[in-house]
Amino acid sequence: MAAVNDVFGALAHPIRRALLDRLRERDGQTLTELERDQPLTRFGVMKHLGVLEDAGLIVTRKLGREKRHYLNPIPIQEIADRWVSRFAAPFARSLLDLATAATRETSMTASGPRHVWEMFIRATPQDVWAILTDDAKTPLWQHFNMTSRTDWVAGGAITFLVGDREMIVGRVLEIEPPRRFVHSFSARWSPEVAGDPPSRVTWTLEPVGEGACKLTLVHDDFGGDTQTSRMITGGWPEALSRLKTLVETGEAFLLPAPDHGN
Repeated sequence: MAAVNDVFGALAHPIRRALLDRLRERDGQTLTELERDQPLTRFGVMKHLGVLEDAGLIVTRKLGREKRHYLNPIPIQEIADRWVSRFAAPFARSLLDLATAATRETSMTASGPRHVWEMFIRATPQDVWAILTDDAKTPLWQHFNMTSRTDWVAGGAITFLVGDREMIVGRVLEIEPPRRFVHSFSARWSPEVAGDPPSRVTWTLEPVGEGACKLTLVHDDFGGDTQTSRMITGGWPEALSRLKTLVETGEAFLLPAPDHGN
């Protein structure tokens, strides 16, 4: 697990910040794509990417002969959670959204996962699985404190709600306790996303040494550059950070849910 010093050290260099900005604009780029317009050699870019990967700020996946790089904002989210109080967080997030809305861009990669998050948790896969698959605990970690109703078998329905309003609906596609859970994801939280095709969410838990595991979440198969693919990037980092806190400490990091109206 990367230490806070590693994250700050990785962010200290302008080249590494620029590489993260490039991945924020378009996730899943290869080394060839990332080295374009950079004022240093291919080897130099590789070294900077290695520092970012060691700090947990990016994750990589092999797709055929290509190695693709994906932004992983979890370490930065954890730093924010550490020093921003639960009451100040929504206000700070609103200010940040206002400051960055004009320059934010999103696009799809030609192939491969659109969004990949990876984090290490001081708990066994069984411990994480027990909370992940317990609908009673969903509001303790999910974005907007959503509740859930799930039929935990392949083909079963899965629904996330705020109050009585359905926000996300889907089906359980694969379930292999305590290692892998895949479900479809159809957004219902606004008219802008209601017409998007279903996407796919894959949870993977791998043991790491004794009493720890690596959680990887891949959200992909959007069917194009949809409104859903652009809107889910804020919710997953919050949910994963809260899940980690809950599993490791047994205490919930609760945030006020927004008023979506009737």
